[in-house]
Order: sequence, then structure tokens, then C-alpha cells
Amino acid sequence: MQHATVITTFSRRMRLRLADGQEVDARIKGKRVKPVCGDEVEAEPIQGETDWLITRIAKRRTELTRPNMRGQVEVLAANMNYMLVVAAAEPAADWFIVDRYLCAAEVMEIGAAVAYNKIDLGVAPPADELDTYRDIGYDVIACSAESGDGIPELLRLLEDRLAIIVGQSGVGKSSIINRILGFDAQRTAEISDKSREGRHTTVNSSLIALPGSGSIIDSPGVRDYAPALDSSALAARGFREIHEAAAGCRFTNCRHLREPGCAVKERCENGVISARRYQSYKRIVNLTEQLSEGRY
Repeated sequence: MQHATVITTFSRRMRLRLADGQEVDARIKGKRVKPVCGDEVEAEPIQGETDWLITRIAKRRTELTRPNMRGQVEVLAANMNYMLVVAAAEPAADWFIVDRYLCAAEVMEIGAAVAYNKIDLGVAPPADELDTYRDIGYDVIACSAESGDGIPELLRLLEDRLAIIVGQSGVGKSSIINRILGFDAQRTAEISDKSREGRHTTVNSSLIALPGSGSIIDSPGVRDYAPALDSSALAARGFREIHEAAAGCRFTNCRHLREPGCAVKERCENGVISARRYQSYKRIVNLTEQLSEGRY
């Protein structure tokens, strides 16, 4: 029996990195064991085969989750301590998806950054949105995987961390990793000319060692994402500025929707809290309630 880390997932097949650095292919024992990329596991060689068998998953420090189509919680990756959320000029940035990923990072209590990729296209970065994230306290970098602009700054953010890179399909997550590494480690694809939406290019999650120090999990691109939250109170904790303002609400159980004496709504009306970010919060509260009632 050896300790190992899951570095690539292929449905019920995995690739592991053993404690000595050796990489092996592995299968899963039973249906209850469901490892994800980043998991620390116990595995043993299968007699007469080159495959190993994963027998146990160690307790996870963090989990990136989402509700699946059956209303159950699906774990996407584990044990990360930083999140890099990528948006771009093409496909058009969906800031609500960015907010949902940042909400997940806050609930996991890990650091996070927003990277705006493809500045080489000549489209000016949306200063209002990026400044909003800077003002809240997130690291924000405008970059280009094509030209390399901003990539050294991104690499410095990822030093000594196990990060996960997330975002819409086609925003250039794999291209950013390839630029950091200096070679095409991850497959990439161009934007669909017809829809201008990204095609899914990273079929399986992979954990990749970065130059110097640190590792990053390249997750599949999404067309939508929502964190799996147990309560609407967690939604408020997922928005730094709302969580901070909530201390001034009249009621300790204020949901910041229709309650009187709500400090959050007051700051929204005064422009202190972004109206769009507040809309993101309300959408997540609604999704959380649908999930808890089995309506998702």
C-alpha cells in the first residue's frame, strides 16, 4: 500500500503520482470510492498487471463542488488552496460565472484571482468590472497567453500553491498553462466561428507541476457553474463585500433581499456595493433554495 496523488482523471480510471515521483495508471475499488484530481489516496499494485488499485481517499482539505442534474453534490477537484478564475474578450465574459467561482473560493476559505485573458485581441479590458474585483481585494491581472503579457505575474501568484484554473470554455485556460510551461502540455481549440462560444477542450482534469514551485489543476471549461451550498447564509459568506456589510444589518438572520434595515441593500443603493455583484448574490441564493427544495 502506498500514498499517492491523483493527477489525471478518466472517468473511473486515474493516473497517480506516487510518493517517489513515479506515475502509474490506476483503477477504483468499488463504487463508493470516487477520487477526483488533487485527491490524496492509498493505492496498491495489482498482481500481474501494470495498473494499480485505489482503495481509499484521504480526508480532503478543500472541495470544489457543484450540484449535478439530479440535484446531488458533485466534487470536481480537491485539496486546492488557490483559485484562478479566467475570463476573456472571446467568448464574451460572463461575470456571473466569475462571481460563482469566487463564491466557491470564499466558502472554501482559499485565495483567488481574476485573470482577463486575450488582451492581444485589441479589445480594452472592462476596467469597471476588473476594478470592482480589485476594490474587493482580489488579485487581478490582464494577460495574453498568445503574447505572454501578464504571464510572469500570474506565475508569481501561483508559486508554492496548489491552484485550480477555472472559467468558461474557450477563455484560454489551457493556453495560459502552455505559455507558463513553455510547451503544449494541454490541448487547445479555437472559438467556434458560428456561435463565438468556446468548445470544450480539457476532457479530464489534470494536475500539472509548474516551473519553480507550485502546481495547478486544469479543469474542463464550462458554459455555466454554480457552487453547491447548504444554505443561503453561505451565499452571503461567498461575497466578501456583502459578508462585511452584513454586520450592520438590523437583523442577525438578514438574507439581504427584502428585510428592513439591511445594510447590504443600503450600500448597493449608495453604489458602495456593485449592483451587478448584488444580482449575482441574489441568483446564488435562489439557486441554493432550489437545490435545498429539490427543484434544481
